[in-house]
Amino acid sequence: MTATHWVVALLSTLTAEELLSRSIAYHDPDGHWDRGAFTITLGGSRPDGSKKHTVLRLDNARSRFEVERELPDGRTMEAAVANDTVEVRLDGKAEISAADTERYRLSPEQLLRTRDFYLYVFGVPMKLRDPGTRLAPEAKETSFQGEPAYELRVTYDESVGSDTWYFYLDRETFALVGYRFYHDETARDGEYVVLTGTTSGQGLTLPRERKWYRHQDDGHVATDIVESISAR
Repeated sequence: MTATHWVVALLSTLTAEELLSRSIAYHDPDGHWDRGAFTITLGGSRPDGSKKHTVLRLDNARSRFEVERELPDGRTMEAAVANDTVEVRLDGKAEISAADTERYRLSPEQLLRTRDFYLYVFGVPMKLRDPGTRLAPEAKETSFQGEPAYELRVTYDESVGSDTWYFYLDRETFALVGYRFYHDETARDGEYVVLTGTTSGQGLTLPRERKWYRHQDDGHVATDIVESISAR
């Protein structure tokens, strides 16, 4: 049997749930995402040349999330979320003016969204097992960025979210190689993300580089790089 025939035969026998299981086994074989405590250091850039440095400290077993970020003007923000209780500091000070809260998007509501964003985009494919996630039962054999891939389609219960997501897995390793989301698929809005390389640590193997693009014009939005994964 040729490699191509083997891949076709594999897809015919594996459900989307089984493909997801294999992808999770690649990225998090021992279940550290849900029960570990670790620090993820991120670098990043934007098309205007600006750089971003972020440190995430995660303890998902205790619903604890911390983020430390250098802001574009050189100031520093630190936020901690325990369950849904938020604490935030700007340049080390807890007293933050209303103007700075708005300018740097430091309201509790925004910081909860920041937590949810980081936990989702850096936690997939493991996060696709969260309650309210609707994984379409059939996977699709397709390509992503010109390379063969399996496609998983994900929607959510109304109480969780309204976007439609597609996740792309390498056909040999089942590693996540990209994903895309739409607010309204018929309008081709939303963005897609190209993943390259890996960074490993603390039992996790995460995509190293994420490049974000708009669907409508393929415009480059941002690049995020996982520089290290270490003990919290």
